[in-house]
Amino acid sequence: MPPLQIALIGAGGRGANAYGDYALHHPNDIRFVAVAEPISERRERFAALHDIPRDRQFSTWEDLLVRPRLADALIIATQDQQHTAPTLAALHAGYPVLLEKPMATTLEECVTLVRTAESTGQPLLICHVLRYTAFFSTLYQIVQSGRLGDVITVEHRENVAYWHMAHSFVRGHWRNKEYSSPMILAKCCHDLDLLYWILGQPVTRLSSVGSLRHFRPDQAPRADVPQRCLDGCPVAEECPYYAPGIYLEHRPWGEAGKTRTWPMTALAHGNLDPDAIRQALQEGPYGRCVYHCDNDVVDHQIVLMENAASTSIALCMHGHSHQEGRTLRYDGTRATLRGIFSSECSEITIHDHPTNTVERIDFTEGIGGHGGGDTGLMDAFVQALRGEQSPLTSGRASLESHLMAFAAEQARLERTVIDMNAFRAAAY
Repeated sequence: MPPLQIALIGAGGRGANAYGDYALHHPNDIRFVAVAEPISERRERFAALHDIPRDRQFSTWEDLLVRPRLADALIIATQDQQHTAPTLAALHAGYPVLLEKPMATTLEECVTLVRTAESTGQPLLICHVLRYTAFFSTLYQIVQSGRLGDVITVEHRENVAYWHMAHSFVRGHWRNKEYSSPMILAKCCHDLDLLYWILGQPVTRLSSVGSLRHFRPDQAPRADVPQRCLDGCPVAEECPYYAPGIYLEHRPWGEAGKTRTWPMTALAHGNLDPDAIRQALQEGPYGRCVYHCDNDVVDHQIVLMENAASTSIALCMHGHSHQEGRTLRYDGTRATLRGIFSSECSEITIHDHPTNTVERIDFTEGIGGHGGGDTGLMDAFVQALRGEQSPLTSGRASLESHLMAFAAEQARLERTVIDMNAFRAAAY
């Protein structure tokens, strides 16, 4: 069977690295035959890696989609606010679409995308990659098997490392909700999707608290810290967010930083030369002091939920962790389950009530690529396009996590409890 022909819109980190790398490692499954990317360095690099001819390299998605259909399917990996228009155009042009999360930055646009996919009959798959990891697939099977009994409470923590928070949500693309989306959507639509999928029941009510507690001018360690880290910062040696310390000295990772590429690749369009990175720190957003940015998204948020099975759920997201990853606990009437999902350690522990025994399940694939989820997602996408099996999710199923995220942000801002049945009815 020949490889599927795929077109890519957005050859940034996710498009070029996650999905582009999959094609390079699975040449019998997919082949990129067209790319649309406004940054010439990225576009030309991606085209060279995938042998895309000049007449199929485009600077805008409009130029790609105005052409007769070029591929079997389309992957859209643009920035959050640039999802809706190309996805709608692609669906109307007859393309099955794999769309990066979140699907859109407003609830109205999310609903429009789902309705358009359904009316055109084209598949719309959202990149909720964690469903495809061995870790969360196993967790799903355990809960659905009834081994825990009735699940009474769930604690789910999204622990964003301090340097990741500074990179993405203080200095980076997702720092300001006007340019992207609320952090609970940008970072936690994965987690909300997992809770909906694993527990198998919709949320009936929720509330939320959270704020931007630390990354603001009044929290600066001294009044004389400059606007940019390289402009003579007096606390350069002790500040964990000192940009050259992260991007040039690789302080957060020690020896492992010598071979690490992300987040450094975000600074100079993938150029890892130290001089290029230093110039980016002098001129670009990643060299700014974290206490003097235009960020307004929260640095912590807690969402309290109850679902249709009367399970009480607490989701805690924060950007002050020493270690990147998710930790969780499910307490049921027959067993307690604890889990750690990170690049350093991924394991599930089950304490059985009737027998007082403990089972540990270790996962060795936790390092990189969302713990194997990127590959799992692409495998499922290929199989779905070939008609071999249905994917684990759909546009309509993915919409639920977005509804929960928008409701959580409304609850946080209005300091209220949201009736999710009424919220859904109003959205649809």
